[in-house]
Amino acid sequence: MSVEIAARPVTTRDIRARKGGDPIVCLTAYTAPMARLLDPHVDVLLVGDSLGMVVYGLPTTIGVTLEMMIAHGQAVMRGAAHACVVVDMPFGSYQESPEQAFRNAARLMMETGCAAVKLEGGEEMADTIRFLVERGVPVMAHVGLTPQSVHAFGGFRARGKSEAEADKILADARAAADAGAFSVVLEGTHEPLARQITGDVAIPTIGIGASPACDGQVLVIDDVLGLFSDFKPKFVKRFADLAPLVGEAAARYAAEVKARSFPGPEHCFGAKPPQA
Repeated sequence: MSVEIAARPVTTRDIRARKGGDPIVCLTAYTAPMARLLDPHVDVLLVGDSLGMVVYGLPTTIGVTLEMMIAHGQAVMRGAAHACVVVDMPFGSYQESPEQAFRNAARLMMETGCAAVKLEGGEEMADTIRFLVERGVPVMAHVGLTPQSVHAFGGFRARGKSEAEADKILADARAAADAGAFSVVLEGTHEPLARQITGDVAIPTIGIGASPACDGQVLVIDDVLGLFSDFKPKFVKRFADLAPLVGEAAARYAAEVKARSFPGPEHCFGAKPPQA
């Protein structure tokens, strides 16, 4: 009798060990069905606070709550068997103090079962990252364009072109690595700077609108699938164009309903319903 042995899930230690090795594949996921579809193909499933904009239609990620992240983290964990699941800490849930960050990170991990949390910031968050890591919370850092600080930056724009910005982002990445983060996301970062950071820090860099030289890449799954028709970030390469197909399917469904040709119970359930 053969026994099927389930593959061991990817851990944060595995991701850390990929520095300079095979590129790390990461995509966002917000639901169990999507997580189940992506899981065999990725190393990391990121439950990003981008769900505020992608799922809830918010203008930024700032309105996302801890409860929202927990609910979607639980959903993704139900669909993931292989990938390392990382859940974003939302705005206001960790900036006040290391103690606040630990309480909320612990709640995220306990209630979702995720492997790690992600938080934005470098030098100013170094003490918090260290505090979490020393207490058993693996941390993925996020520097460069940090969406939770979009108002302070004056909008979504690439960062690191000026010498001052580049020095700050490099210092942020170094501080996150020194504090114990197992990896760092570089978002919207000038390509030469992202390449320099990747060669400089000892932990894997995961780029999004940064450099192909990063140790891995992450994209929002809805961008990859072409589910947004009104907005397309410059750095996104679409691998499908599903938005028109969704519209076409909805139109065909509407036409059948209006024509009263929608299948009855005998088609849906395989047998005629009992007569009254």
